Amino acid sequence: MFLLGIIFAIIAFDQWSKWLIKSSFSLYQSQPVIEDFFYLTYITNEGMAFGLTLPGGKHVLLILTILLTGFIAGYLWNERNGHPFIKYGLALIFSGAIGNLIDRLIYGKVVDFIDIMIGDFNWYIFNVADTSVTVGMCLFVLHSLYVEWYIISIATMPFFQVDNISKKGIRLDHFLVSRMTNLSRTKIQS
Repeated sequence: MFLLGIIFAIIAFDQWSKWLIKSSFSLYQSQPVIEDFFYLTYITNEGMAFGLTLPGGKHVLLILTILLTGFIAGYLWNERNGHPFIKYGLALIFSGAIGNLIDRLIYGKVVDFIDIMIGDFNWYIFNVADTSVTVGMCLFVLHSLYVEWYIISIATMPFFQVDNISKKGIRLDHFLVSRMTNLSRTKIQS
């Protein structure tokens, strides 16, 4: 239920922020929030992330977006009781995908407005949905780099350590479960 709340809150905030920009700015208008660093700049994007396009145009992109969003929804359902990095990462990715999908279905393009620059470097202009997808992907990467590495390191312990554990009367499967439950709330059958 908490995951649904996160998903709906992010989608609502994304759509509200886009509405606010569309109703307050003219297309291509820019307003500094923090001079030479953070601007609100209203643009639209008919392509994918970073303005990339697909052969076949926006109709192919729309179909792919719907299919991938469905895949993410199924994956999120399967991982709803999984590791927090995975389930919250998927919730963030799903929220962002839905936020931009709403724009594509209604307007045929996505509203972008967050404009970050450092000196002469100007990053691509993005929105709340894009941020949600990026943070969700970062959680996935953290899970892959840290959590999975930790589980593999436990599973590949030198035999003498495993042998010492069993001599103390501790079942190896219970030991592994106790070590992994610090990282995951997933129910692991022993």
